[in-house]
Amino acid sequence: MGRRIHFVVDPQGWCCMGLIIFVWLYNTIFIPKVILFPHYEEGHISAVAILCYYFCSLFCIASLLRASVADPGKLPENPKIPITEREYWELCNKCNMMRPKRSHHCSRCGHCVRRMDHHCPWINNCVGEDNHWLFLQLCFYTQILSSYTLILDFCHYYYFLPLKKENWDVFVFRHELALLRISAFMGLIILGGISGLFYTQLMGIFTDTTSIEKMSNCCEDISRPRKPWQQTFSEVFGTRWKILWFIPFRQRQPLRVPYHFANHV
Repeated sequence: MGRRIHFVVDPQGWCCMGLIIFVWLYNTIFIPKVILFPHYEEGHISAVAILCYYFCSLFCIASLLRASVADPGKLPENPKIPITEREYWELCNKCNMMRPKRSHHCSRCGHCVRRMDHHCPWINNCVGEDNHWLFLQLCFYTQILSSYTLILDFCHYYYFLPLKKENWDVFVFRHELALLRISAFMGLIILGGISGLFYTQLMGIFTDTTSIEKMSNCCEDISRPRKPWQQTFSEVFGTRWKILWFIPFRQRQPLRVPYHFANHV
């Protein structure tokens, strides 16, 4: 589960994802060139600051690419339903296929997805049971990278010592202010949007409710067995080792949970 490549043919999604990759490339190229390397050469910052920036940038793009091509939990055409679990399955009225409860049919992708949260155009993919953990990592590392970029933009003008610009690249020297203003503008927009999204995602995991279930009001608190937050997060990330929740370079192994918890809707 979660190891198949899932590719969605959607021009709108390609444009949205291309915009995200452009912003990532812009900051990954110009922030080190304009701020990090010049200040490091003049002894204003240590190499650790550069390594941390590239570390955050690598984890951000890795989680983006993996979330966009990972199988979100697409159901097979003829699923094998164990006899003991048939009461937890239902018929989809759009594709006429049996699916587990809490699954949803994505009209943009054209199939049902297990525990679908929403379809995200920014990754050109559904966010479902098998790639939700990658989407959370993407939100987390995007916040870290955007915040780090904004801090560097601020410190470059108001905290770090002035640079000796004799050895600077001509283009960077002439357009330094414009480059950093563009970087700060994109950082503020992305940080504001992704922070709100990340908060709603965390609240959904704490309450064990997907975005679709919130909008359809199909989850009543009265009928829901309560689970500790460690259990809900472990189910999303596929492991109880909390350090692994932050690593995108691994395979998710779904945890086996009782069906009266997994299908409480």
